[in-house]
Amino acid sequence: MGAKDTVDDAYWLKEFRQGSEQAFNWFFNLHNKSLFYFASRLIQDIPEAEEIVSQGFIKLWERQTNFETAENIKAFLYITCRNSCLKHLRDLKRKTAEQQLYLSQLEDTEETVLYEIIDTEIISILAREIEDLPDRCREIFSLLYFDQKKTAEVALILNINVQTVRNQKIRAIELLKTKLIKKGFSGMLLLAFLLFVNGDIK
Repeated sequence: MGAKDTVDDAYWLKEFRQGSEQAFNWFFNLHNKSLFYFASRLIQDIPEAEEIVSQGFIKLWERQTNFETAENIKAFLYITCRNSCLKHLRDLKRKTAEQQLYLSQLEDTEETVLYEIIDTEIISILAREIEDLPDRCREIFSLLYFDQKKTAEVALILNINVQTVRNQKIRAIELLKTKLIKKGFSGMLLLAFLLFVNGDIK
């Protein structure tokens, strides 16, 4: 984090603690997309993921005077999101194989590991890297992993053949994985990435 980022964080944190809606919007814009990526992939329910993230920001606003640093705010949002996703998955009477897998991963993931993921900003980085994928790769990746479309559905939507979808899916995953490794992420720090691509979407 550069000096300018530190100054920005300090300014907006002070404003946020004083009840500034503009400061709240600054933190919302900073974290909303990454949190949505995180939640939507975990629970595979876009409307519910949006609701979970929205409720997290409401809880943040209600506790605006409790945070000493911008990092505290980010950690609170991710922990709140993770806990809400965990509760949602536990409460589901019927789970897909992927949802059961993610539930197991969330239950098995120690909170210290989640803090490590948060501290390294891997979620934010992953969100930015997805946006920087080649157009067709990004479009197919988003339909498969965020909209939970099946390969055949994506082929129909985009008017391309199924093999092209599979090829572009593999290309997107490899591009993202290579970029993350080049940035120094390995081992448990790739958990966030694996949450997106684990399991084979037919």
